[in-house]
Amino acid sequence: MLKRIFKLSLVKLSSIYAITEIINKGIPFFLLPILTVYLTPTDYGIVSMFGVLIGFLVPIMGLNVHGAINRKYFDDVNKYNHYITTAIYLLFASSSLTLLIIILFSGFISNISSFPEKYIFLVVIAAFGNSIIQVTLGLWRVREKAIQFGTFQILQTVLNVTVTIILVVGLDFGWLGRVNGQVIAILLFSVIGMLIIIKREKLSFKWNQDYAKDILKFGVPLIPHTIGMLLITMTDRIFVTNMVGISETGIYTVGYQIGMIIGVLQDAFNKAWMPYLYKSLKLNKNVIKYKLVKITYIYFVLILLIAFLLNIIAPFFLKVFIGDAFKDSIVYIIWISIGFAFNGMYKMVGGVIFYEKKTHLLSIVTFTTALLNIIFNYIFIKINGAIGAAQATTLAFFVSFILTWFLASRVHFMPWNIIKYRKDLKKYH
Repeated sequence: MLKRIFKLSLVKLSSIYAITEIINKGIPFFLLPILTVYLTPTDYGIVSMFGVLIGFLVPIMGLNVHGAINRKYFDDVNKYNHYITTAIYLLFASSSLTLLIIILFSGFISNISSFPEKYIFLVVIAAFGNSIIQVTLGLWRVREKAIQFGTFQILQTVLNVTVTIILVVGLDFGWLGRVNGQVIAILLFSVIGMLIIIKREKLSFKWNQDYAKDILKFGVPLIPHTIGMLLITMTDRIFVTNMVGISETGIYTVGYQIGMIIGVLQDAFNKAWMPYLYKSLKLNKNVIKYKLVKITYIYFVLILLIAFLLNIIAPFFLKVFIGDAFKDSIVYIIWISIGFAFNGMYKMVGGVIFYEKKTHLLSIVTFTTALLNIIFNYIFIKINGAIGAAQATTLAFFVSFILTWFLASRVHFMPWNIIKYRKDLKKYH
């Protein structure tokens, strides 16, 4: 049994996820040479803030129902379709309420984000569509259907890029062309995703009060956690926009996107790691936990090495492919890439907390870190200018990683002191 678990295709799955994630994220990444020519830094800044607004809305609107659905799969698959149906109902209800709130505060949102008020409704559409897509992808992920997962993502991205090129290059729509490219792709694939869910999961269309309570119990405590993570990853651009200018936000975002290559790699591994981790921890064998810790430490070293390697390659890429108006983005890459390495390390240790369903603890830590990040951003930008935002992001990711690791060691036994437990290996055989 143990051999079968450890011969499960973690490497195979993570490789498939990595390849599809690289293709998926790589296609818009290679849009950079086009967008940095056809868009001004100000245009790029507006596009960036569109992404920030979607990022804030998705966890509030989505209630993390996709996470609850994923976790339920490993507990009990009986009447799983009833559970998914209830989650979809909750998603529609929360989305309707969120839309009302956005309409009421659209002016305020526009002022702090520099995103035009009359197009705020596009943010709501994109956020809702993303929530449906997350559920669709999550159902493939827990069943280890990596190829279907990747194909769906890649096709969505191809449509996104195709429409963007037509609107930005062919029709000269500027930033609005890039935004509409994203919205059209999200809207179409959310409809496809919903049809797939209905057919494959045989949804019952029956409301279950107990399932609703379980979903909310899992998802609602994660909202501060998710928003906290978003504050860590997106506060920088809000501060740069308001303290430096929307044009500098555009330059900053280009550097951020290149540094985020580390985020793409660690997220790809995490997609394979989490189901593998859940299955392994469920066996409750110390020998397995010891091997999990070893994998985790090897991962720590590798992700940091890859981050430093990216910074060696990045100047060449900028020189050859990026428009002259965005060349200054080079200074942000080192900080962002290391920050995402710390974020990947956080995910490795945080999985234990998700397994124990102690999501409220993660929320406390992450939200606290996010508040610290706001302070870091203000102070560092005041002292160092826009690069201070990247430095603040890196520091916040590091603090989040350390605090989460501490929590993980308290909620579930893992032999983190690998030197000590190496001496007692016989106990784990």
